[in-house]
Amino acid sequence: MNPKDLKYTREHEWVRVEGDTCTLGITDHAQEALGDVVYVELPEAGDRFDAGEAFGSVESVKAVSDCYLPAAGEIREVNGALADSPETVNKDPFGQGWMIKFAPEDPGALEALMDANAYEAFLQEEANKG
Repeated sequence: MNPKDLKYTREHEWVRVEGDTCTLGITDHAQEALGDVVYVELPEAGDRFDAGEAFGSVESVKAVSDCYLPAAGEIREVNGALADSPETVNKDPFGQGWMIKFAPEDPGALEALMDANAYEAFLQEEANKG
């Protein structure tokens, strides 16, 4: 079940808005589709990315998948623990498996993201296409 307090992207990332900082990770659906995560590539604090730009990637036994910033902004913090324990993304994708914290330039840009119900409908849509 996807937490109701988060926003979701079509790239299967979640965003938790906390004041002027947002925490981002990949969804349970994404980690399940990827399989066992063996490496996570993350940016450095202070790096800046445009909306939709890849900021890092997740490598699993099946594939490498880019991760995208949903709104332009600056990276405030990265989850350095994932370097030694990338499997945390599989075990706790909505908690300890978070990837980055960023400060969006325009917090209003996050309003376009899906809520949990819309994301569930999106997953159903994707499943029906497959």
